[in-house]
Amino acid sequence: MKALQLTEPKSWKRIEIDEPPAPGPGEVLVRVDRVGICGTDLGGYLGKMPFFSYPRIPGHELGVEVLEVGADVTNVKPGDRCSVEPYINCQKCYSCRRGFTNCCEHHQTVGVMCDGGLTERIVLPARKMHLAQNLSAEQCALVETLAIGCHAVDRGNPTSEENVLIIGAGPIGLSAVEFARLSGARTIVMDMVESRLEFVREKMGVSDTILAGGDGAELKRLEELTNGQRADVVIDATGSNRSMANALNYCAFKGRLVYVGITQANIEIPHAPALHRRELDILASRNALSRDFTRIIKLIEEGRINTKPWITHRTSFDDLIGEFESFTKPETGVIKAVVEVQ
Repeated sequence: MKALQLTEPKSWKRIEIDEPPAPGPGEVLVRVDRVGICGTDLGGYLGKMPFFSYPRIPGHELGVEVLEVGADVTNVKPGDRCSVEPYINCQKCYSCRRGFTNCCEHHQTVGVMCDGGLTERIVLPARKMHLAQNLSAEQCALVETLAIGCHAVDRGNPTSEENVLIIGAGPIGLSAVEFARLSGARTIVMDMVESRLEFVREKMGVSDTILAGGDGAELKRLEELTNGQRADVVIDATGSNRSMANALNYCAFKGRLVYVGITQANIEIPHAPALHRRELDILASRNALSRDFTRIIKLIEEGRINTKPWITHRTSFDDLIGEFESFTKPETGVIKAVVEVQ
């Protein structure tokens, strides 16, 4: 059975692996139809993702079809199209017992800490299947990306009277844009790449954007947009330690700063003038919850989230290795690339 493996940073290898075993109790065998490429995959490729290990078959944004179910599986049946929640939690640790399955103490993300979906078939826990019969395979592969933004916005908990600033208009930042808008909050997007801001304005209907140039003009523009108040919720989706440190300066008094991007570098925070004086809350956002997947599938079905602008690039399984490097370059205009496995 064909598979694509990252043997080390920037080194892809096409390999043959054994067919998966028959699904055991509580498991399903699925056929992988579509795999979305996200920042975690790019970080794994570039060697910048702290949770990524090698060698690894990537692929965690999955649109699949159930082929076979194990004993005691009742939530799905063969032939069902599903989106996969790729966060494998132990169900026993302190975090899991309290319902915080997204940050299980023994967490394994499919395609990051254990092998994922860049192959033909895979066995997964049935409890991680989210039925999505009315979605296409591509839409199913988008749900996980959207779930990351959904959870980040929930962490910030904006109200319709507040301003939300999202820093970084890559896929994770754009997923946060979707849910900031759904909250009714005024949504502002900042990025260093004008083409991404153009996408936000033209495809996502967000008129308030800020081009970051590192010259201090960003803060002035934010204050113009918010009547000098700055942002009640700031969500940093850049993965840049410099951006994450500077993000405190964009927060209003009593604001909330959510880090959804990941960095391996230290973040040096200005304490007294920025954090302490304004009594800010700093929040981490990791993965998503099962309820987020259910919510997103329904929102797509209802047409409240338009997935059409999201997929800007498509590639086949056979062509992925040759094209992957281009997905790391903003100038290619990639927002979301999807791999057609079948």
